[in-house]
Amino acid sequence: MPPSPQKRRQGLQLALATAVVSGIAISINGYGVRAWAEVGGAASYTTVKNVVAALILTGALAVLTRRRSPEGFKAPHSMSGWFGLAAIGLVGGSVPFLLFFEGLSQAESVNAAFIHKTLVVWVALMAVVLLREKLRPIHIAAIGALVLGQALLAGGFGGVVLGNGELMILAATLMWSVEVIIAKKILPQTTSATLGVARMGLGSIVLITYAVLSGSFVAMGSLTGAQIGWVLLTGAVLSLYVASWFAALSRAGAIDVTAVLVLGA
Repeated sequence: MPPSPQKRRQGLQLALATAVVSGIAISINGYGVRAWAEVGGAASYTTVKNVVAALILTGALAVLTRRRSPEGFKAPHSMSGWFGLAAIGLVGGSVPFLLFFEGLSQAESVNAAFIHKTLVVWVALMAVVLLREKLRPIHIAAIGALVLGQALLAGGFGGVVLGNGELMILAATLMWSVEVIIAKKILPQTTSATLGVARMGLGSIVLITYAVLSGSFVAMGSLTGAQIGWVLLTGAVLSLYVASWFAALSRAGAIDVTAVLVLGA
C-alpha cells in the first residue's frame, strides 16, 4: 500500500535532511581519518566511530521506549523479521563500512563520489522487482541527470577507472542498496529506531570481532584528545544520519528517498 501524500512528503523532507547530514559527514570524516592515521587505519577508525553511533542510537531508543513513544522498541512478529534485522547489521552496518572507507583510501575522490551515487540506480532496479514500486519518468530523468553529471565530472564515462579502491566502493554501494530493500521489507514489523540500533549495534559487534582477529584494534589509552574528539563527532553525525535515513524510509518509497539522498548530498 503506497504511503499517504502527507507521509510521503515527510519522508522526502527527512531524506533531504539526511542528504545534508551526509554532506557534513563526508567533510568531517576526511579530517577524522587524517587525525586517526597516526594510530590506526580505516578499519579501526570505522569500528570506533560506528560504536559511538551505536551507543547514541541505543540510548535514544531506550528513552523513546521508556516514554512509550510509538517510535520506541518494537520486536518483529515473524522469524523473517528477526533475520531481516540481523541482515541489516551485516550488509548495512559492518562489511560495507570496511569496504567503503578502505576503498576511499585508495580510490580517486571523483570516482568514489560517482560510484557511491549510483546507489539510486541499484535501489531502483531492485525496488521495481522486489517492492513493486513504480519507476516514474521523473525518477528516470533524475537518474539520467545524476549519472551523466557525475560521469562528466569524472572526465567522461571513460574517466571512471575501476581499480581496487573503486571496486571496494562499488561492493559497499551494492550492499547498501540491498540493505534498503531489506529495510523496506521489515519496517512494517518494527520501528525505524529499532532498525537503526540493529544496524549499528549488530554491525559494531561484527566490526569489533574483525578488528580483534585482524589485529587492527586500537587501545583507547593510546588516543589523543583530538582523536577521541573526532570519533565522537563523526560517530554522533553518523547516528543522526542513520536515524533520519530509516525514518525517511519508513514514510516514503525506496526510490523516492534514495533519489533525494544522492541528488541532495
